[in-house]
Amino acid sequence: MEALLWLTEPLSHAFMVRALLVSLLVATVCGLLSCFLTLKGWALMGDAVSHAVMPGVVIAYALGLPFAVGAFVFGVGSVALIGYIKQMTRIKEDTVIGLVFTGFFALGLTLISKLRSSIDLTHILFGNVLGISTADIQQTLLISALVLAVLLVFRRDLILFCFDPTHARSIGLNTGALHYLLLAVLSLAAVAGLQTVGIILVVAMLVTPGATAYLLSDRFDRMSWIAIASAMLSSVVGIYASYWLDASTAGCIVLVQTGLFLLAFLLAPRHGLLAQRSR
Repeated sequence: MEALLWLTEPLSHAFMVRALLVSLLVATVCGLLSCFLTLKGWALMGDAVSHAVMPGVVIAYALGLPFAVGAFVFGVGSVALIGYIKQMTRIKEDTVIGLVFTGFFALGLTLISKLRSSIDLTHILFGNVLGISTADIQQTLLISALVLAVLLVFRRDLILFCFDPTHARSIGLNTGALHYLLLAVLSLAAVAGLQTVGIILVVAMLVTPGATAYLLSDRFDRMSWIAIASAMLSSVVGIYASYWLDASTAGCIVLVQTGLFLLAFLLAPRHGLLAQRSR
């Protein structure tokens, strides 16, 4: 009886139902995209984009625009700036990424300090899925649908691009266009994830599910389903844990994701630590 109460009581609150539905949607998007990022080795790029959107969010709030507009512009702009600096200098890509995203993030913090009365810093940094508005839900639905559509339509081309860009180029695929398409989708997914876990922790949703699935499967299709399932499970368990523990929702979601990764790291049948030691 107590276990049933533990499951049903949170669902009696409308804000909890909305939080669960939005989190499951975002988990689906980020879980699928994380597989591409894991194969491509773009974990740091995901970190860069998620932090670089912050000044765009602040400016959009200040101008009364949807925050997704400003976040997307600055997300794509940061990627373009990273590519330009890399081409024009001898600095390596990881260094350029660190320079750009910290600079953009610092710009966002500075803008917030000047607009503190109208900007809630904690909501931008750590998410506010329990207090998400109807307009934000509609915005998240639109962005998530767009990201899923792009990933499904260009799925085969993107998989080949992530696995072997040289071969993709040799058979006539426009790898440059695929590069920027994946980065644009990454920017949109980061915007969608802002509502659930915020700027700081959104990178976990874009990396951890794919990394977990990569330890459990060598087939991309199976890896995708595992990543989506682990992201959705983390969202549900994390939200329930935050309700009963009165703790940060974003923090609980990411902690559950990290716990699932550690289990895969230890117990994965072929690539887990225990399996490797037994061999």
